[in-house]
Amino acid sequence: MQKRLSKGTGIDERPDDIDTRDEFGHWEMDSVIGKKKEGKKAIIVLTERKTRMEIVRLVKNHTSTEVLRVLNKLERDFGEKNFRQIFKTITVDNGSEFSDYEGIEKSLIHKGHKRTKVYFCHPYSAYERGSNENQNRMVRRHYPKGYDFTNTTPAEIRKLHK
Repeated sequence: MQKRLSKGTGIDERPDDIDTRDEFGHWEMDSVIGKKKEGKKAIIVLTERKTRMEIVRLVKNHTSTEVLRVLNKLERDFGEKNFRQIFKTITVDNGSEFSDYEGIEKSLIHKGHKRTKVYFCHPYSAYERGSNENQNRMVRRHYPKGYDFTNTTPAEIRKLHK
């Protein structure tokens, strides 16, 4: 796996009150990949830290472009102001799909404004996104490692929410 290209804000700089899980709006995000081939579909999993609410989206491939596409769609669906309230922060690992942290943070609707704040975990420290890792395990019950998502539809992925 490719290392992230740019330095973002590390989890050590994340406010301590996020750890308490008292406030809604702090998310963890990861991707679940299928067959290890370029251009293969994957899943983006967002987990809210307090409620464990989840958002699971099928993407065309395991890239930063697809992560931005998912977040841009969510911002359009919720609206800029609601998005900022719903997604106050997002904590991610060091995967290359999260390398465009500036794009993740930047509002699509209101150019020049931030829509969220991204924090990066320490390398090889999945426990720093524990809620999300647990959710990924649940996803793997339906789609085991190496599963080919090529013929999987967004409707099938939405069933994971039920």
